Amino acid sequence: MIEKLKIEDVLFLDIETVPQFAEYEALPEKLKLLWDKKAERLAKSDTDTSSELYSRAGIYAEFGKIICISTGIVYGNTFRMKSFFGDDEKVLLSEFAALLNGYYNQPQHLLCGHNGKEFDFPYIARRMLINGISLPKTLNLHGKKPWEIQHLDTMELWRFGDYKNYTSLELLTTIFGIPSPKDDIDGSMVGKVYWEDKGLERIVEYCQKDTLAVAQLLLKYMGRPLIEEKDIVYP
Repeated sequence: MIEKLKIEDVLFLDIETVPQFAEYEALPEKLKLLWDKKAERLAKSDTDTSSELYSRAGIYAEFGKIICISTGIVYGNTFRMKSFFGDDEKVLLSEFAALLNGYYNQPQHLLCGHNGKEFDFPYIARRMLINGISLPKTLNLHGKKPWEIQHLDTMELWRFGDYKNYTSLELLTTIFGIPSPKDDIDGSMVGKVYWEDKGLERIVEYCQKDTLAVAQLLLKYMGRPLIEEKDIVYP
């Protein structure tokens, strides 16, 4: 099946998320109480506090926000990238929605991410709804049959039906000989780099590397050559 995939119809993407507020103490009172309830379930010991656990809030769409969506497409012999990023989540999500509505709205179009089905795709959809943005066709799953869902997931493809384990993008790029996207920061550092270091551009670069790595991994699955650095095109 994957060998017959028309890769030009695939939009590769990765997102970076952070807690909505710089620190736990900045949460509005009602949201703070709700995070306290969430933290009770996340705590692994009696010493874990809501404040300490707040650094993990970015992975939950109800408590986090998206600061970057990096996309890439295979176009001829090139890999063309575009990133939507900034402090205003509604603006970047609106711009991303416009891309999907304008260019990726046909049945043959696919979105591809690593662990995208469990994280990136639902996270984007939830944050769009929270921000009052109508869901593009490729993100709106309501009423769709499984074979009508236009999502590819490089982690799911690697499972071959095995649902016991999570396999990181870093591990797969390593065993396939793909340049690692984790040569500067990793996901656990994004919140600090954003809120404390004000390093949004650094995060965008990291997000773009992840998007490229997802595309390289799918190419490996398909038995096709990797994208060369000289063939990557940025806007």
